[in-house]
Amino acid sequence: MQTTVKTLEGSRQDLFIDGRFVAPKSGVYLPSYDPTTGEPWYAFAQGDAADVDAAIRSARAALVNPAWRRLTQTDRGKLVRRLAELVLENADELAMIECRDNGKLLKEMRAQMRAIPDSYLYFAGMADKLQGDTIPVNKLDTLNFNLREPIGVVGMIIPWNSPLMMLTGTLAPCLAIGNTIVVKPSEHATASTLALAELVIEAGIPPGVVNVVTGDGATTGDALTRHPGIAKYVFTGSTFTGRKIAGNAAENLVPCQMELGGKSPHVIFSDVDIDKAVNGVVSGVFAAAGQTCVAGSRCFVEQPIYDRFVEALVARTRRIKVGHPQLEDTDIGPLALSAQLAKVEDYVASGVREGAKIAAGGRKPQDGELACGWYFEPTVMTEASNDMRFMREEIFGPVVGVVPFRSEEEMIALANDTEYGLASGIWTQNIDRAMRFARNIEAGTVWINTYRSAAYMSANGGMKNSGYGRRGGFEVMREFSRLKNVVIDYSGAMQDPFVIRLR
Repeated sequence: MQTTVKTLEGSRQDLFIDGRFVAPKSGVYLPSYDPTTGEPWYAFAQGDAADVDAAIRSARAALVNPAWRRLTQTDRGKLVRRLAELVLENADELAMIECRDNGKLLKEMRAQMRAIPDSYLYFAGMADKLQGDTIPVNKLDTLNFNLREPIGVVGMIIPWNSPLMMLTGTLAPCLAIGNTIVVKPSEHATASTLALAELVIEAGIPPGVVNVVTGDGATTGDALTRHPGIAKYVFTGSTFTGRKIAGNAAENLVPCQMELGGKSPHVIFSDVDIDKAVNGVVSGVFAAAGQTCVAGSRCFVEQPIYDRFVEALVARTRRIKVGHPQLEDTDIGPLALSAQLAKVEDYVASGVREGAKIAAGGRKPQDGELACGWYFEPTVMTEASNDMRFMREEIFGPVVGVVPFRSEEEMIALANDTEYGLASGIWTQNIDRAMRFARNIEAGTVWINTYRSAAYMSANGGMKNSGYGRRGGFEVMREFSRLKNVVIDYSGAMQDPFVIRLR
């Protein structure tokens, strides 16, 4: 892999189309900023409609190229397996690139990059497991069966908070199935996706199978989601942007898979070990500086332990170290964007105006190097209610509101009183209660006595305004393949051409 942090510093990063890096037709490059300093550290290409069209044409040509189309499923799996090996070999460099680009902890990025290859290996093994089926019909001399085949060119728009992890969840199965791909990474974190594109070619995957067009949403993203050459879209991001993408895709009758916003409830009953539950809440909302779709930002605590729980949560929150993301003892790094910092500050201020109290955090650090970057203290808000703005809208930052509840029925009503339905969590020793919660909560993922425990083997996705479609496990293989029915009549008998035969 030639793309390294050293080569990125001060460089211009081109588009990746048909297996090579090419300059944007407009000649325009945009700055990418280091969240720890707020200063630009490289520039990326601003792709336009012509660049997007070139990338999609490349993907469509690769789709029918015998070098890709005529590969056996097993051989495709071997290529995906080789890509997994290359990601592992370059894990430290990829981790450093993402750390510089979005400010996430280097130790977290290293762990992610070492875990990502397992997902590629899982789907490499799935490549020759995607099977059709035969269908019994009412004619003995008719063979009726279904084929599973690639869906076509898949357009992927990925977020800035964990670009390669989010990309892997759909790129790996799409490659295993035999699709081709055009990726638009977020304009706030493009470098790691371009670095992965180099590894795709090094793995032996034919040129054009994976293409990367960089640029902003208004120009590049809009052109991608309006193009008639795409068979399906993948998007992870805000509900607002998801609606725009789905609207554009609908013009061409193109389906989408959406993982959108979240405002996940994290419920604590009085029969739990408070310290363990506090750690679960801290992990659920403050990990990655709260910049995760599944963040448990609405914390509901049963009344008998509310005061003790809040006291313990505040004490634990105050021990969280905010610092440079490359330092091993840092717990929370900066937010990825200056606009995100301003958004978090505004939500906290709105909560205070509506009557909530800041029990911990609530401001931007003012000391030393932290004052220069986009840092924000982990924040606990008490005396909150579920109808406050900061409890209704996705913050995407290290802020949690804590609300007491008195009964299981009240808790379910509060937890479901949201437009979102991505994830949820409950801490209780009562298995009956836990299962009732799992059945009654309106969320695509339910965690019991844990939080943010993810596995690529299981399907996950949202309900309500948190999106639709599923990623992970064998379910995603169905999402990105299409079903074709085949009927063979081997009777040899002459048929009346004007009679429809029920089969």
